Amino acid sequence: MKAVLILGSEVDQAHAEKITGALDAQKIPHETLVASAHKKTREVLEIVEKFANEKVVFITIAGRSNALSGVVAANSSKPVLACPPFKDKDDYLVNIHSTLQMPSGTPVLTILDPGNCAEAAARILNL
Repeated sequence: MKAVLILGSEVDQAHAEKITGALDAQKIPHETLVASAHKKTREVLEIVEKFANEKVVFITIAGRSNALSGVVAANSSKPVLACPPFKDKDDYLVNIHSTLQMPSGTPVLTILDPGNCAEAAARILNL
């Protein structure tokens, strides 16, 4: 039982640490990996496959054109929580819109606050 964070880029590490800090406070084990859905699609699919038989929640952290969350959700039966990073209002609008616009059959739950994302992961894992 753990949260698996997948970052689209190393640049997202500071945002991920806000989530992992909250997970640590709740004693929820976690693992952080970096793999861009655009640049390393095969690696993303290998990560999803690696955890296919484990009780995990995927937390995806990607901005701009957020293919990461959709690729993970489309190729896994595990819950996917997207917590997109943003640095300003313009970045916020782009990142939120790309995260909310997922194709049918790819359920991604979007949570903006890193602390709430960790709390949601903990509640899902405790079901």
